[in-house]
Amino acid sequence: MYVYDQYDQHIIEERVRQFRDQTRRYLAGELKEDEFRPLRLQNGLYIQRYAPMLRIAVPYGLLSSTQVRTLAHIARHYDKGYAHISTRTNVQFNWPELEDVPDILAELAGVQMHAIQTSGNCIRNTTTDQFAGVARDELVDPRPWCEIIRQWSTFHPEFAFLPRKFKIAVNGAARDRAAIEVHDIGLEAVRNAAGELGFRVSVGGGLGRTPIVGSFINEFLPWQHLLSYLDAILRVYNRYGRRDNKFKARIKILVKALTPEVFAERVHAEWQHLKDGPTTLTEEEVARVSRFFVDPAYRALEDQDELLARQDAENPGFARWRARNVTAHKKPGYAAVTLSLKKTGVAPGDVSDKQLDAIAELADRYSFGEVRNSHEQNMILADVEQSQLHALWLELRELGLATPNIGLLTDIIACPGGDYCSLANAKSIPVAEAIQRRFDDLDYLFDLGELDLNISGCMNACGHHHIGHIGILGVDKKGAEFYQVSLGGSSGRDASLGQILGPSFAQDDMPDVIEKIVGVYLAQRTEDERFIDTFRRIGIDPFKERVYAAHH
Repeated sequence: MYVYDQYDQHIIEERVRQFRDQTRRYLAGELKEDEFRPLRLQNGLYIQRYAPMLRIAVPYGLLSSTQVRTLAHIARHYDKGYAHISTRTNVQFNWPELEDVPDILAELAGVQMHAIQTSGNCIRNTTTDQFAGVARDELVDPRPWCEIIRQWSTFHPEFAFLPRKFKIAVNGAARDRAAIEVHDIGLEAVRNAAGELGFRVSVGGGLGRTPIVGSFINEFLPWQHLLSYLDAILRVYNRYGRRDNKFKARIKILVKALTPEVFAERVHAEWQHLKDGPTTLTEEEVARVSRFFVDPAYRALEDQDELLARQDAENPGFARWRARNVTAHKKPGYAAVTLSLKKTGVAPGDVSDKQLDAIAELADRYSFGEVRNSHEQNMILADVEQSQLHALWLELRELGLATPNIGLLTDIIACPGGDYCSLANAKSIPVAEAIQRRFDDLDYLFDLGELDLNISGCMNACGHHHIGHIGILGVDKKGAEFYQVSLGGSSGRDASLGQILGPSFAQDDMPDVIEKIVGVYLAQRTEDERFIDTFRRIGIDPFKERVYAAHH
């Protein structure tokens, strides 16, 4: 993990002092609401429907057990006993008191954490694959590159007031687990014919009210030029991006308006002024950052296939969990374990203070004291010995963190919705819960196979509904909450956006609607087809007919 130097530590401590004084002045009536707003947003503080919400940065999803314990302490002392993992791998607290926020930030600074650039029109948390550094299909560890981007983008004076928020994702593996094509900038590590490392660069992807899959504008950017090229993209966006209409201010609208070809030409022209300048990366700099991401002290182990097969046979529950929540590891004898934050009856992505303390403890005992958050709103122990999996599973089961549903229908991605968010048109959590309850039969879920269901409470698409195989969007109909359904979205390679099924549904109808959609898939699929494959083969009409038949 990246460790702060004195310079880093000094900056965040200064920031806490500054914000403490700004908050004091606001509460004393010396700062007006519109003066305080940009200051609080720069420290990740939103004023939501019922209470403030504080969003804490978790760079590319990595946490130490010490940091997890601090989050547990904050949840207990300053909030209602839980935290929420967001789709940018950050941590959100929904109920802090405004006057407590400087104290919370001070406690975070004590464990090398902060809330800087988690909101506002700036470059947000750079995200990557939750299995970075341990995945078997990895070409290059993306974490040093994420850290280089984080250091470049933090407090970058030129990009503190962009037309709109800005999100970057990096993928270093054969499979894209970082959803790079639906980011403002997506970077994919590649090697050219000579074996040299570079990046394929996608721009203009994004969800929200106008979902767009990004366009690749550079097939091979040598790694030395990564930052100067990012500078060029952001300069073009800063100069030509729309500031008159916040709904048209994202870079995706600009790329579409100019066309990807013209946008790429403008970036190239701008890059000529920046290329080979002071932001050129050197081998020394990359080596300096990479030293923070060396392998932990792995033991020389062998794969425990026989032991695991025996344990599977003795315990079908363990076998099911291992099939869904355990991922192959690059080192023999190790595995990566996903802790499901999607137990039925719990808001997706929520984790309690007790669970956080327990996760920190498990990380210390089983996984070198490190934890990761995924953009699917789950947590991961990345380095567990295979011989310890059964013992870990028993502990996770007690904690409610062993639901074997990773990648299945009930592993729902959802935003907090109308329960918390002042932007939302509709609640997303009760709908997620109703669907989870309907599909609580795990055997049935296994038969369904891989199926992404994403829910957003409004057009801002914090729940990434556009790229769910099934997407649900809350809409407002004359003051009543309704839900629009889309089908066929996908976030991996060959990303696609969902097609709207038809008129929206009342909240109570939603589990029935999902059941009918799933029914069409089960009736039509071939032996090895996933939901998305069947949908792409048969199209939307059979689903439409089945879902709307009863309504006529």
